[in-house]
Amino acid sequence: MSDFLVRARQILSDSSLLLNEPLSLHSSFRIGGEADYFAKPESEEAFTALLSAAGECGVPYCVIGCASNILFSDKGFRGVVISTLGLKNIDINGNLVRAGAGVTMPVLSSRAQKNSLDGMRFMCGIPGTVGGGVFMNAGAYGGEIACILTSSRYYDTEKGEIFSLSASEHDFGYRHSSYMEHNERVLLSADFSLTLGNPDEIKAECEELLRRRAEKQPLEFPSAGSTFKRYPGFFTAQIIDECGLKGFSVGGAQVSEKHAGFVINRGGATAEDVLTLVDKIKETIKKERGIDIECEMRFVGET
Repeated sequence: MSDFLVRARQILSDSSLLLNEPLSLHSSFRIGGEADYFAKPESEEAFTALLSAAGECGVPYCVIGCASNILFSDKGFRGVVISTLGLKNIDINGNLVRAGAGVTMPVLSSRAQKNSLDGMRFMCGIPGTVGGGVFMNAGAYGGEIACILTSSRYYDTEKGEIFSLSASEHDFGYRHSSYMEHNERVLLSADFSLTLGNPDEIKAECEELLRRRAEKQPLEFPSAGSTFKRYPGFFTAQIIDECGLKGFSVGGAQVSEKHAGFVINRGGATAEDVLTLVDKIKETIKKERGIDIECEMRFVGET
């Protein structure tokens, strides 16, 4: 670890490298123990150099954006957690947009609207980054990343080089991309093709989507968004509700009374609380409906 720390301090400014950092401060769930190191590189060069240093020093790493779809372990992460939020460049050329992995989707959606570009309305309320959005093919209200992405760039940690992927090479599916099968590929930026639109009309619809989101979802509580993937032919939240689990809690974790598809942190919830509750939901639905539902959020850290 000491060799890595020396190299990390050569790459990053003091404010961009934190030691023994509580991951609860960097998660939308507000849950998680300490990471040995937490880094926020401010450029692609620093970002890729830090990934190389971690690999060469044998230090485990985890790359995150807003961590809006992640549950961090109560025991934290033994290694370095690297934030993409410093990769926030947005370049617009006609109807083509390139965004860094750390650009948040609401910011990108707003920027497109202000430039009279349409196609990103669905992003306006998704609390994640471009990197996370491409990784899981994020979507909402009938739109998804796969509909507008033309290519992405990534750093290959095994080869130490930057490569590009065409849209078809992403193997997009429901909450899936090829990045999920390639841990060595760390996304740096994504390119999108949009269409010209009326900025006032786009803004009005985005405001309506945000209103509907706030009305239906428990945004007043920390969570990792929708906890489970949609089950084919069913609305998972409806099944959870029909099984009598709305409001069910374990410790500080609770199935939202507002929207049964969300597990929320009502205060003081631990990762263990959340995982126990998730297991209870899965077991109940398996027993009563005979189906297996799958988590959308990812668990990171020591078990």
